[in-house]
Amino acid sequence: MGKLQTMLQANKLAQGLLLAAFILVTAGAVYLIDRSVTAFLLMLASLLLLYYTSFSNGMKWSIAVFLLVIVIPFATSGGTSRESYMEVATQCGIYVAMALGLNIVVGFAGLLDMGFIAFFAVGAYTYGIFATGQANNFISGELFPLSGESFWIFILIGGFIAGIFGILLGLPVLRVKGDYLAIVTLGFGEIIRIIFNNLEKPVNITNGAMGLSSIQPPNLFGFQFTFPHQFYFIVIGILLIVIFAVRRLEHSRLGRSWKAVRENEIAAQSMGIPLIRTKLMAFAIGASFSGMMGVVFAAKQTFIDPTSFTLIESITILVMVVLGGMGSVPGVILGASLVTILNLQVLTEFTSWLNQLSQQGIFEVPNALSPSKMQRFIFGMILILVAIFRPNGLIAARNRRLPEEAVKDPSPPVSKSEVQPD
Repeated sequence: MGKLQTMLQANKLAQGLLLAAFILVTAGAVYLIDRSVTAFLLMLASLLLLYYTSFSNGMKWSIAVFLLVIVIPFATSGGTSRESYMEVATQCGIYVAMALGLNIVVGFAGLLDMGFIAFFAVGAYTYGIFATGQANNFISGELFPLSGESFWIFILIGGFIAGIFGILLGLPVLRVKGDYLAIVTLGFGEIIRIIFNNLEKPVNITNGAMGLSSIQPPNLFGFQFTFPHQFYFIVIGILLIVIFAVRRLEHSRLGRSWKAVRENEIAAQSMGIPLIRTKLMAFAIGASFSGMMGVVFAAKQTFIDPTSFTLIESITILVMVVLGGMGSVPGVILGASLVTILNLQVLTEFTSWLNQLSQQGIFEVPNALSPSKMQRFIFGMILILVAIFRPNGLIAARNRRLPEEAVKDPSPPVSKSEVQPD
């Protein structure tokens, strides 16, 4: 077994053939079988197998884009469960982008943020207010709702406004650390939710607890995006940009500054790193990614209300980061995908299967022990197991390894005879 593993690691052709065969079999199963959760999950697992191959980064990116843009949409189009599959994939993309944003704050900069869902809400309400007639309550002229063509610019606007809120959060908590920072950010998230819940008087801006309905769906050259398989491509496009940006930031000067602040603020400051600007940049950039996906979420659901942005959602996103590996981009992608799939598909399908057994009289499961109702318990057990056996996450963060020639001093040593006396 060890020889086979060594041979596969050294032979890229064998890796490519095995990966191609795995993708072909799983994609064919998803296409031909009307509804197979197992086949769909195995097809998504091909992306994880791709990560562990020894291909170059450029080749991995090319294959991943091919899988996401062509293979997965085609494979899921073969049966009546297309929209169900695409709904799960779209939600995965949304939560992965949000988890990557939180990873900048928690994983790179070491700032524990328990109210991250607030920025998601800011982005969602930014689009929702102007994409419905709600804005007519405080802007005269009956100019609203804006058409779905404005959705594309609102992706940037939502990210920008969420980034401003990130800075507003960062300013008062610059001198707060650890548990106190978590409490302050938790309070910020709840304050935003309560404001949206009560901002219906004296001027009705958010429609309060009733929420915003009939939000305009995106429109591009007359084509309207209404179904999950259409939103999937929007989410994938934004997600690829977010992943690229996070990877570039991680190895940039700013990314190294974040990691230095995370390890030791005093040492980082003594090396000339501006703490205030570095922390504010982490809050702003992480929040902007969440705000962008908030706009997509509002357009996709066509209805939002404050109950969609509770503390539980913030904790869920934090669980994704911790489970995958704080500071690890591939780890966070894996953690967010696992939690989303477990929540939306695995537990739901398992509950339906147990209900069928109960109806047939084969096996009786108490309603209180239904997997869908034990969701938080299951997540807690998973976190405990990961903390014991994988304390750094499923895919631990790794620093970039430089070639040996790059760390050597390129200048030749200076001989004593070349040193001029003072």
